[in-house]
Amino acid sequence: MAKTSLKLVAGRAGRGGKETPPPRPVPKAVEPPSEEYLAEPVPLANYDRAIRAAVARASRGIAWPSLVSAWADWYWHLAAAPGKQMELASKAQRKAARFALYATECTQGEAPPCIEPLPQDRRFADPAWQQWPFNLIHQSFLLTQQWLWNATNHVTGVTRHHERMVTFTARQALDVVSPTNFVWTNPEVLRRTVETGGANLAGGVTDWWRDLLAGAAGKPPHDGVTFRPGHELAVTPGKVVLRNDLIELLQYTPATPTVHAQPVLIIPSPILKYYILDLSPANSLVRYLVEHGHTVFMLSWRNPDVRDRELGVDHYLRLGIRAAIDAASSITGEKLHAAGYCLGGTFLAMLAASLASHGDDRLASLTLLAAEVDFTEAGELSIFIDDSQLAYLEDLTWEQGYLDGRQMSGAFTLLNSNDLIWSRIVRQYLMAEPPKLTDLAAWNVDTTRLPHRMHTEYLRNLYLNNDFASGRLRYDGRALALADIRAPIFLVGTERDHVAPWKSVYMLHLYADADITFCLTSGGHNVGIVNPPQAEAPPRHYRMATKAAADRYIDPDQWYARHEPREGSWWPAWQSWLAGRSGERVSPPAMGNKDYAPIGAAPGSYVLMR
Repeated sequence: MAKTSLKLVAGRAGRGGKETPPPRPVPKAVEPPSEEYLAEPVPLANYDRAIRAAVARASRGIAWPSLVSAWADWYWHLAAAPGKQMELASKAQRKAARFALYATECTQGEAPPCIEPLPQDRRFADPAWQQWPFNLIHQSFLLTQQWLWNATNHVTGVTRHHERMVTFTARQALDVVSPTNFVWTNPEVLRRTVETGGANLAGGVTDWWRDLLAGAAGKPPHDGVTFRPGHELAVTPGKVVLRNDLIELLQYTPATPTVHAQPVLIIPSPILKYYILDLSPANSLVRYLVEHGHTVFMLSWRNPDVRDRELGVDHYLRLGIRAAIDAASSITGEKLHAAGYCLGGTFLAMLAASLASHGDDRLASLTLLAAEVDFTEAGELSIFIDDSQLAYLEDLTWEQGYLDGRQMSGAFTLLNSNDLIWSRIVRQYLMAEPPKLTDLAAWNVDTTRLPHRMHTEYLRNLYLNNDFASGRLRYDGRALALADIRAPIFLVGTERDHVAPWKSVYMLHLYADADITFCLTSGGHNVGIVNPPQAEAPPRHYRMATKAAADRYIDPDQWYARHEPREGSWWPAWQSWLAGRSGERVSPPAMGNKDYAPIGAAPGSYVLMR
């Protein structure tokens, strides 16, 4: 029955003039998609989907009707609010007066700025921005930015979702015309132009043209040339002890004479390659754990293609995380300490709830790294997730069979456009500074794909409907309830996370009936997690505290106020937490066993797939 159903899907995928290869066989142990999901669409509906997919591809996945609707909602409610209009006019008048006073005081000497940038805005940090006329230029820009925020927020009648969408797009539009982006309004660029006699601009044009041609030719950015998995990255020694159609499981070679009895199993996000947690040796979380006496297993997701269009969340749980738990448990004969990062952490929490509901206690603890389970206050990624936007994305991935890595990385880049787009353009093409080659930058461009069904399910069920936190999500015959998890939890949030805001991560406290140690670290979604305790590392800090299952809830703002920052990396604190729960030191387990014999060396083959 499963084979027949999957053939129907392949036939459906091939419509519209594109021939698709046959689907990969799904192991019999995996439940096939439901008949309702595989029902053949009406032919005319397929033509409609193909048209919408073409529109979505042309618009880079943005649902313009949804965006227009948001701006119309804002405009008409603002037009019908004379009180709000008068408030904005009054604010504009006061800001103009403050700016005029500042400009006047500057003619008589130094004057305190009339507005400060937001803490995360480092565009105007150079002292040259305090000199005339650039002080006036950047101050007027910041005042305009503040007024625009007031104009797009707190307009009575506008839905919260539309308000966030309008605010986000207005800020993106304003950032395009930031004075930092133009030669004549950026004192740093002008200084470099004088120093080099204009060579920076000539070199920048050459670099821009080279990168434009490389992108058109499908070649990787220069950042990733000198960092390769298995050579400079992902070099912690180990073996592949399991390979199926979705994952490889790596078991790392012990680095100490004895190890803690209970191993660590790490579940990375399927959105990007696993080796963000095993970068160059100095930045490798895996190596750090192995060198501190932990047996470590790492799940490596295969990069799906069009044949995998019908792989869903259930496959990722069963073929992925469940299969890895089975293998690691079999090899060591011990309970596991499972750690999941980003979407991998969300999926891990889902499977942990399922295992707990069936009385399976093989998970000794749970660590969730920048992972959300309640998407009510999800990050800026959720701004464009509504029914209209999902329809565009569903049709786009339906036609392609997957969401392309470049399409996905573009969305993440847009969330932090100042740092990831505009500052890069200024540094590389106006200042002629060579791109900074780092292991993390190389990982960031090593993108993956997400299969159509899984991508659709996780956006609709998690981001849009919030089914997991609401108890509506079902797996393996039962509704998933976070309250079923009793194992202790180590929860990590990062202060400047645009993908999984730390207050959203913190919301797990409302659902789990378990001891939760919450750690809030400096940095963003990636840098906050890749946080090695090196002497040469930039300054960092973290806050940490444990809430027992019986303790009363404390909201995130109160929690933040009550706990002082601790200097340094959070890695040693987590390693100590794990060590205290991982049993006595014993001889290292064998690399694999008769059921899971080593079949190759780490980093395996799946991480190398393009």
